[in-house]
Amino acid sequence: MFDRRSFLQSKLSLLFARKVPPATGSAPARDFVKELQLTRFINAAEPFTLLSGAPLPAEVAQAWQAMSVEPVRLEEVHNAAGKRLASLLGCEAAMVTAGAASALTLGTAACITRGNRELVHRLPDTAGMKNEVIIQKTHRYGYDHAVRNCGIRYVEVETVEELERAVNDRTAMMHFFNTNEPMGKIKAPEFAQLANKHRVPALNDIAADVPPVSNFTRSLKLGFDLVAVSGGKGICGPQSCGLLYGRADLVAAARMNASPNSDAIGRGQKVNKEEIVAMMVAIELYLKRDHEADWRQWEQRIERIAKQAKRVAGVTAEQFMPEIHYRVPHLRIRWDEAKVKATVKDIIRELRDGTPSIEVRSNTNEGLELGVWMLKPGEDAIVAQRVHQVLSAHRV
Repeated sequence: MFDRRSFLQSKLSLLFARKVPPATGSAPARDFVKELQLTRFINAAEPFTLLSGAPLPAEVAQAWQAMSVEPVRLEEVHNAAGKRLASLLGCEAAMVTAGAASALTLGTAACITRGNRELVHRLPDTAGMKNEVIIQKTHRYGYDHAVRNCGIRYVEVETVEELERAVNDRTAMMHFFNTNEPMGKIKAPEFAQLANKHRVPALNDIAADVPPVSNFTRSLKLGFDLVAVSGGKGICGPQSCGLLYGRADLVAAARMNASPNSDAIGRGQKVNKEEIVAMMVAIELYLKRDHEADWRQWEQRIERIAKQAKRVAGVTAEQFMPEIHYRVPHLRIRWDEAKVKATVKDIIRELRDGTPSIEVRSNTNEGLELGVWMLKPGEDAIVAQRVHQVLSAHRV
C-alpha cells in the first residue's frame, strides 16, 4: 500500500537524484574589470604569469564550471584525470600540479622520499636522506627555489667529468632546465644518459617550451624520468596549473607529498577538482589542434603588423623565433634613430600607457619585439595601427 511515508520517501529520492544545474539567474553578467577598476590590455608579449597567462578556450572554462557544482572525492579526480593524462601524453603516470614551479617541488620531494611516508612528513628536514641535486652551473635560474624548498643542496657542475665525480650516495636527483640547454656543455640527451647510467632520477623543466607539441614526449624519449610543464602558457589551460609526468613510482611519490595530504611539503600547493579537469580538457584540446593552421595564422598577424610598421620611413621589420623558450613566430621591429627619434624603451612605454594599452616583450637589446600568439581575433589590426601611430609620432 502506498502510504504517506512511502510517498515522502519517493519524493526525497527524486529530489536528491535530480541533477541540479549551476545557477544562472537572470542578472546581467558583471564586468569585473570595470568593477575592480583594472586595466584591460592587449597581450602582444607572451603568456607570462604576471600578464595572467593565456586566455582559456571556451571548452576549458565550461569544464571548470561543470565541475564546480559536483561534490567528488579529490583523490578519485586525481586518479582518473592522471590516468587520462598519462594515456594522452604516452607516459606511465601524470598529475596536475599548482603550476610548473609546484611540479618542480613535488618532483624533487618524490626523488628524496621515494614513497616513504615518514620522510614525507620530515621535509624540508633532509638530515640522513639523499639531499643533493646535481645541476649545470649555467642552468641555475629563478625557479630553482622551488627545488631548494625541499631542503636540498645544489651541486653545480660544468663538464661530464665533474658530473661523474659529483654523483654519490647522497644524490637524490639531477635537474635540467630545458631553456638553458644551449648555454650548458652537457646537452639534454647526454645529461639523461648520465642520469640513467648512475641510476639517479632526472627531471627536465620544460615549463614554457610547449609548443612545439613534440616537446611533450621528447624528454621522456631522451630518458628523463620526470618532466615539469606549465599549463597556463602555450597549452592554454588554467594559469594556476601545471603538469608533472613520467615514471609511475615517482609520480606516486609526488602525490604523497601533495595536497590533500596534510603533513606534506606540497600541502599549500593545492589544485581543486575544477583545475584538474579543466587542465585535462586543455591537454585534450591542445593535442587535437591543427598546429600548422595556428602557425599560418601567427605569420599572417606578423605580416599585417610588419606592413604597417614599415610604412614609417627608416623602419624595418622581420620575423624571428626564439631558440627554445616560446618557440613560435615573433616580430622584431627596428628603426634608424636618425629618422625615428625614440628608443625601444620609449616605444614600449607609450604602447603600454596608451589606449588601448598594449604589452610587448620586455627585451630591448634587438629592437621592439612582439609576440602575436596570445592576440585575440582582430587585435593584430589594432596593434598594427598603434605601432604605426607611435612610431610615426617620433618621425623626424
